[in-house]
Amino acid sequence: MMDKTFDPASVEARIRVAWEDEGAFRAGRPERADAAPYCIVIPPPNVTGSLHMGHALNNTLQDVLCRFERMRGRDVLWQPGTDHAGIATQMVVERRMAERQEPGRREIGRDAFLEKVWAWKAESGGAIVEQLKRLGASCDWSRERFTMDEGLSRAVLKTFVDLHKDGLIYRDKRLVNWDPRFQTAISDLEVQQIETKGYLWHFDYPVVDAAGTETGDIITVATTRPETMLGDTAVAVHPDDERYTALVGKAVRLPLVGRLIPIVADSYSDPEKGTGAVKITPAHDFNDFEVGRRHALAMINVLDPEGKMFVEGNEAFLADTSPEAEVLALHGLDRAAARKRVVELMEERGRLRTIEPNTHMVPHGDRSGVVIEPYLTDQWYVNVKPLAERAMQAVRDGKTKFVPDNYEKIFFQWLTNIEPWCISRQLWWGHQIPVWYDDEGHVFVAESEADALAQAEAKHGRTVVLTRDPDVLDTWFSSGLWPFSTLGWPDKTPELGRYYPTNTLVTGKDILFFWVARMMMLGLHVTNEVPFDTVYLHTLVRDASGAKMSKSKGNVVDPLELIDQVGADVLRFTLCALAVQGRDIKLSTDRVQSYRNFATKLWNAARFAELNGCKLDPAFEPRAVKGAINKWALGEAARAVGEVEAAIAAYRFNDAASAAYRFTWNIFCDWYLELAKPVLQGEGADPAARAETQASVAFLIDQVAKILHPFMPFLTEELWGIKGEGIEGRGLLALASWPDLTGLADAAAEEEVGFIVDLIGQIRSARSETNVPAGAQIPLVLVGAEAAVKARVEAWRDTLVRLARLSDITFTETAPAKSVQLLVRGSVAALPLEGIVDLAAEVARLKKEKAKAEGEIKKVDAKMANADFVARAPEEIIEENRERREAESARLVKIDEALTRLSGE
Repeated sequence: MMDKTFDPASVEARIRVAWEDEGAFRAGRPERADAAPYCIVIPPPNVTGSLHMGHALNNTLQDVLCRFERMRGRDVLWQPGTDHAGIATQMVVERRMAERQEPGRREIGRDAFLEKVWAWKAESGGAIVEQLKRLGASCDWSRERFTMDEGLSRAVLKTFVDLHKDGLIYRDKRLVNWDPRFQTAISDLEVQQIETKGYLWHFDYPVVDAAGTETGDIITVATTRPETMLGDTAVAVHPDDERYTALVGKAVRLPLVGRLIPIVADSYSDPEKGTGAVKITPAHDFNDFEVGRRHALAMINVLDPEGKMFVEGNEAFLADTSPEAEVLALHGLDRAAARKRVVELMEERGRLRTIEPNTHMVPHGDRSGVVIEPYLTDQWYVNVKPLAERAMQAVRDGKTKFVPDNYEKIFFQWLTNIEPWCISRQLWWGHQIPVWYDDEGHVFVAESEADALAQAEAKHGRTVVLTRDPDVLDTWFSSGLWPFSTLGWPDKTPELGRYYPTNTLVTGKDILFFWVARMMMLGLHVTNEVPFDTVYLHTLVRDASGAKMSKSKGNVVDPLELIDQVGADVLRFTLCALAVQGRDIKLSTDRVQSYRNFATKLWNAARFAELNGCKLDPAFEPRAVKGAINKWALGEAARAVGEVEAAIAAYRFNDAASAAYRFTWNIFCDWYLELAKPVLQGEGADPAARAETQASVAFLIDQVAKILHPFMPFLTEELWGIKGEGIEGRGLLALASWPDLTGLADAAAEEEVGFIVDLIGQIRSARSETNVPAGAQIPLVLVGAEAAVKARVEAWRDTLVRLARLSDITFTETAPAKSVQLLVRGSVAALPLEGIVDLAAEVARLKKEKAKAEGEIKKVDAKMANADFVARAPEEIIEENRERREAESARLVKIDEALTRLSGE
């Protein structure tokens, strides 16, 4: 006997064990040796990570695809693993050391520190893997990989060496995003732009003549970074700005420093902004760096790696200058304190013209929380231009497609304007760069120190002492190799031959450039093939009001808490049902609760079937049923299977969930079981009809379990086990075949039962729209009905009276006065409501509601037509207005339908 309620907590743990014991998710199962392969590589979560709602969405969608393809008979490999997450992991371990009051990493040295990181990884790292299993992820966990595994590390070293041999990796001095707290370069993805209230300081720079004498003219520049003026190497004006035409080519003397710097003409300067003249500090601003390269300007760094002033002993700064003593006294001062002191010095010398409030975006490290510094330093780079062109061509040729396809345009925009990729990081945790130096500065790039020593000996003709580059590689470098390194490359493994290129990549739109593009570029260069044929990019999960989830706002929804409360199935189905292509998900507790009710509805339906003797009959042949309701339900099931299958194949997860939901709740639970009750429970029911209906109900529960399994694996696996108990060789639902219900559509049954269902449905809608009291019985009049319709209605009279709450059914040639009229599949039905409902009052009420809805639509349209509102309003407010308009428009359609019915037209 089934339990009265479904308990996810106890069932999920038990079913996970059953899957693992059976090895249900292992790729290469013997019975699938000849099956077509299907491979997805998981976007590797950080080893430091914990399951958040983005992970829950991403992995649910991947799991839907994998379970679906596994049921379709393919040999599925969902490749799992985790990323070493250089800066995040190093931060976690260093914080732990500090909490334990242990010596810092620089005190204990690199080797000892890395031992601690590996110990932490063994002890605490990878907790997210267990959380993914709780979600129901059907990965081949026997093949779990880690980006610092020996095999993956070998792939990283070989790729670096090969790219260097190909002339695509080189060392250069450029600006990077520098984190002064961690003292390393970081990627754009690790930079968070924060709106900050600050100031714009206007400084006067004196113009000098050819001899260096001040002419009395000045150029006023504005800056948000007074402390970096010490590194200015030019002032730029626009070539077409007539105010400064005569000054281009001349020079100014940099206040406080004394350096003569040129006035250059460059289109970077905006004549409409400020004074039209801008200070150029190539070593401390990304835009200025490009101006400096165009005009061959000196690049003078006046900050050290900790973000403190670096002036004493700074050869670049001191060259050709005579800085004041007060400027030299800035050495070692924090940049914020130095800013304040520079402003004071400029004011004392009469060079501060004005100060104005200024709100602007300031880059911060997403993990350190400190202001990021554009910093000039030597780093290793990849020339990705040729790699990017090849990746774009692969997309143009259709070898890889994007879903939704509008991301293709974004992909092209990014790769067309791609800059060299900085791949070195000043960390200890990660893949150490395979580069060694001798005492003379010669560089040796090799996969091992032994190879590097051999190169050095060949060059010098003697044994040479080498020092390895201390930097590690950007985490995105190793994760860019993920689709093939996890399959054993550079070895020619059987897995690489069978599953590569992979099929679908499912990932967030926010890492299209940082991860997807790099996998495309590196995959094509290294393997000569695209790493995947399809990239499905999903959007963000937001809170119920459409705001981005963040800890600071306190609106984060924890998926693990939801799993504890409602079970993994409900969370998964909710996310799928809301996963409209290209639209962010607004996750509300109401939606979660509605799908919890859905799970309960299915469980109760299965329990109802059990109580009414509906057991699986291994000899049941669905194509041989005779009862109209059974034929109809089987035909509807066939339609649902086709709709779910087509939607999943097209990555329309919301449509697939909707089709499965509609059949399960509306067709099976609400209509079929209700229509079947007289056959199952009636005292005078035909025994053969009852037996057929019992077998049909049990068979259809199986089909429901199958089409819902990709979305709700635990609940459906439990039902499958309960309903199939005692059936020899039934096995797990996870390994069962996708339903094949071809040939079950029955036009005659659909015409008969479908008409009755539509008629009852329209009567119920009309009752609701016209406020007929719930307990009231009303008459039904069929107007001008054909003989076949009359016969059908008479045959189903008892069902119509029971389910539509009717007092009588009659047939006439003309519609009664003051009746609500319905058009059902070409037949006219009328509901005489006079005396039951005040029709005039209902019309007046509906007209009032219509005016209200039209007014709301006009308000929204006026807002959305206001360009200023659209430009300034937060994204969630814009989306909220769009949804409000959609809701009011839908309500208006319903009101118009009700008014039409009440008018009798």
